[in-house]
Amino acid sequence: RRLDGLIPTRRILVVTTDEQAAHLRGQAPGIPEENFLLEPQPRGTAAAIGLAGMILQRRDPHAIMMVLPSDHFIRNEDVFRLVMRAAVQVALEGPLVTLGVKPSFPSTGYGYIQQGAHLDGNFNYPVYRVLRFTEKPDEASARQMLAAGDHSWNAGIFIWQTGRILEEIARLLPDLSTALEKINRAWETPQRGRVLADEWSQVKAITIDYGVMEHARDVAVLPASGLEWNDVGSWDSLFDVLLADEHGNVVINSDHLSMETHDTLVYSSGNKFIVTIGVDDLAIIDAGDALLICHRDQTQEVRKVIGQLEKTKRERYL
Repeated sequence: RRLDGLIPTRRILVVTTDEQAAHLRGQAPGIPEENFLLEPQPRGTAAAIGLAGMILQRRDPHAIMMVLPSDHFIRNEDVFRLVMRAAVQVALEGPLVTLGVKPSFPSTGYGYIQQGAHLDGNFNYPVYRVLRFTEKPDEASARQMLAAGDHSWNAGIFIWQTGRILEEIARLLPDLSTALEKINRAWETPQRGRVLADEWSQVKAITIDYGVMEHARDVAVLPASGLEWNDVGSWDSLFDVLLADEHGNVVINSDHLSMETHDTLVYSSGNKFIVTIGVDDLAIIDAGDALLICHRDQTQEVRKVIGQLEKTKRERYL
């Protein structure tokens, strides 16, 4: 829906895994079946973007590609579409383009992009050369970057000529490029599934940021403000995108009885009746066969729980 009026549905590709594909098709039935690209297993954003770029190159060697993570929330979609149209203008001139988000606080959970000189051109939005990417900094560094005024949050949204990103992948990630070439040759043959599975099992998992963007040539950034953007990276971030009740509680899919409860998230996968008494600032997540209870500021620690479940061979709860 966010892309309505920006990209026709028939030109939207979805890169995902087989276990999620059916659910995603149900959410977006207008996207053609052949536009779902199924990875045999996740291999990081560099591989996913490379695969999509390969398919787009097959369809149109002159294609402009937008990379849009599906878990983002953008409240001001009109501003988003305006900035993305401007980014296409820049990409047509050759640079790899990234969309920056003007930071509103010194976040240690986002990467940062430092902008350099203003990029000359008849563009409809301010554009700057990228000086450097900085991955999730400590708080002191984040405060310095916020005070400097020349940094944006790295939203992981990219716009470029498909040929340009495939060139950079070939230069910086030659093993991935070789795998994509083999997959490309087999794409319209009965060997597609076998070649894809064989090559994907050998691909190194790496993000596009580490693998390409930090070392790419000719990168530009459009620092956008007013998007009201959130990457919904934790349970706590739902407080930024959903309406809370008069006590600051957010309740999802649950029959919730609240008594002296404030600023708490309550979620149930099965519409369970949940009662809370005298609690504040909690996340209570009922996933059916598993229950998570933690302070809201600790919801990012779930990644440690995942590691423990894998270590103790309790993957059935993942």
